[in-house]
Amino acid sequence: MNRFDFSPYRRSTVGFDRLFDLLENNARNTGDNYPPFNIERRDEDAYRITIAVAGFKPGDLDITAQQNLLTVQGKKRDEVSEGEMLHMGIANRGFERRFELADYVRVENADLADGLLVIDLVREVPEAMKPKKIKVGGNKLEVIENKDDSDDQADAA
Repeated sequence: MNRFDFSPYRRSTVGFDRLFDLLENNARNTGDNYPPFNIERRDEDAYRITIAVAGFKPGDLDITAQQNLLTVQGKKRDEVSEGEMLHMGIANRGFERRFELADYVRVENADLADGLLVIDLVREVPEAMKPKKIKVGGNKLEVIENKDDSDDQADAA
């Protein structure tokens, strides 16, 4: 039984209900592993999901991005074989994969090549949400925007 009890954390935190619900739902939904996929972090704010979709054409795939949810669906095609099928080892069934996305993550690109569906994601935090250095002193607060660490060293000198 892989059931996590988050009640101690729920009692001592505020605003993390969505995170705890995601963790609990993920622990419950350990069913179908088709199709296999990878999730890769390519940069600080760039991610890539690669899904193995051998046998699917671009028209068979439907990618939908909603707020905090990416859904990838593959529709099964009815293919008529010219001969008698003796063994069917290649899965040709429909599927639906859901990926929960963090705030400000959007789909940048999707491409299908060599049986792999590659979906590139980018996190774009609005300028108002990015951290800013505040200079203390004087009558007004002055905001100092830092582009890199060299600005911090110059301000400290």
